[in-house]
Amino acid sequence: MINALLDSEIKKHLHLYTFLVLVSYIISSMEEEASKLRLYGTEASPFVRRVIWALKLKGLDYDYVEEDLSNKSPALLRYNPVHKKVPVLVHNENPVAESTVILEYIEETWPDRTPLLPKDPYERAMARFWIAYGDQKGYAFQSFLACSEEGKEKAAEDLLEIFKINQDKALGDKKFFGGSTLSLVDLCYGWITSFKQVERVVGVEVLGPTTLPRLHRWMQDFKEEPGIKENLPDTEAQFPELINLRKHLLSTKN
Repeated sequence: MINALLDSEIKKHLHLYTFLVLVSYIISSMEEEASKLRLYGTEASPFVRRVIWALKLKGLDYDYVEEDLSNKSPALLRYNPVHKKVPVLVHNENPVAESTVILEYIEETWPDRTPLLPKDPYERAMARFWIAYGDQKGYAFQSFLACSEEGKEKAAEDLLEIFKINQDKALGDKKFFGGSTLSLVDLCYGWITSFKQVERVVGVEVLGPTTLPRLHRWMQDFKEEPGIKENLPDTEAQFPELINLRKHLLSTKN
């Protein structure tokens, strides 16, 4: 009789335990699905590329959706109704747009996974300053790509001056902009790794081992970093796209 009662109680507890484990598994699965990351982008965009690098360095799994900007998907228009452009990162079905905003969001959401901003408030502020500086000077890159034969020298000089400031004031004697390890600043200047193709299209060298030795060394070191090396853009595939872009920019100037 006692053994029968004990068996009955044990079975009840086993059933309860099994039920709780099942509930826990279902909740965990739902949370995992809800927290899934989805990135909308285009292969050629340097702004999308910096977000990809951040996700890879953080070790975050995500789904990637390649967008056709000539025929934007309803999802992109829904998630970014203001600017209607990439990149857009969707987390818990909450969309975050604009690459620098996305980078900050990734860093603040997963700060302990390969930190990409310094802890010191002043150093963080300086990192944000140099990110903003690089984005603000984007016009010089476009001017270089769109320069005429007569304007090549001036466009190259203007871009060289900006690169010198990046090298002397931001990078200094450090291996990376963030010091000995990569930071968000490095990711935002990562587009420089494709700059050789731009020089090739225009026919002028700006960033070389003699003109900008430390920035050139940084570029080589950056390309060899784990998480970056495996996710560099296909620069050969970019070349014909850059030719077409240059033709388009030149035609709009005439």
